[in-house]
Amino acid sequence: MRAPGEIVGTEHWGVKHAGSDNVRLFMWRKQLRAQRNTPRRGTILFVHGSSVSSTPVFDLQIPGRPGSSTMDWFARLGYDTWCFDCEGYGRSDKSRPVNADVAMGADDIEVVSEYIIKTTGTPKMMLYGSSSGALRAALFAQRHPERVQRLALDAMVWTGEGSPTLAERKKKIAAYRASNRRPIDRDMIRSIFTRDHPGTSDLTMVETFADAVLALDTSMPTGTYIDMSVNLPVCDPEKITVPTLIMRGQYDGIASFRDLSNFFEKLPNGDKQFIVMPGIAHTSTRSKNYQLVYHLLEGYFSQPAPVYTGA
Repeated sequence: MRAPGEIVGTEHWGVKHAGSDNVRLFMWRKQLRAQRNTPRRGTILFVHGSSVSSTPVFDLQIPGRPGSSTMDWFARLGYDTWCFDCEGYGRSDKSRPVNADVAMGADDIEVVSEYIIKTTGTPKMMLYGSSSGALRAALFAQRHPERVQRLALDAMVWTGEGSPTLAERKKKIAAYRASNRRPIDRDMIRSIFTRDHPGTSDLTMVETFADAVLALDTSMPTGTYIDMSVNLPVCDPEKITVPTLIMRGQYDGIASFRDLSNFFEKLPNGDKQFIVMPGIAHTSTRSKNYQLVYHLLEGYFSQPAPVYTGA
């Protein structure tokens, strides 16, 4: 049952030290104002993908559609919710001549997670990533399992085997390598929702989403596109020791079922699940079936830890 009360958002900033550079990272937090009077369910950090910044994905505001903000949805359930912009995206610094690849995104999560732990006193957090955000989250969990309570990887890819979307991207690899950034426009954003299986998303919502994305960025870093086209795998499932949920949209063109099932099989922690989400393509939280996605996430994040594991 959702908790009553007002949801408030607060802006935060972290600093990533990269050589002699101090890179400012934007963070956004949403929680119930009366959080201290509400049973605290845990802390969730949401990680965005390649072609979007964080708030359009996780805190989109559409009147009459309360589920458009993933952060609001989970804040009402009693979670302390956070998102952030990776370097090169949204409100975070874009001054360095870098392409913001997956490894750099995992570095960003390290800075953000340390800030959240110090600010809230929580020792571990739930971590959700979608698309290249899932790769960033998986690599971070591989590096820092001590900071992750549960890991949810949505629209994940491992080796790229059998991916029609990545096969198309490989044809443009020379252009991606030639520049640290690639232009985006409204048609490109619309294509995210139509390229795999038209009809899975409400296109009236997509226009509002595109407005929010383009208000912050007209270009995006190329690093994750390069990684997903020619550098996979970028993480090792055998080294991801935290409880993990793999979420795949039925029509997702990024990762094949076989690719993800092979990844899932190698995860060493017995507290793991692999779920196929019906009627969903690549972008699950923006799909017509978004309530199914929220239900699956809430079920996994609220699942009690096993008393006996046999280890």
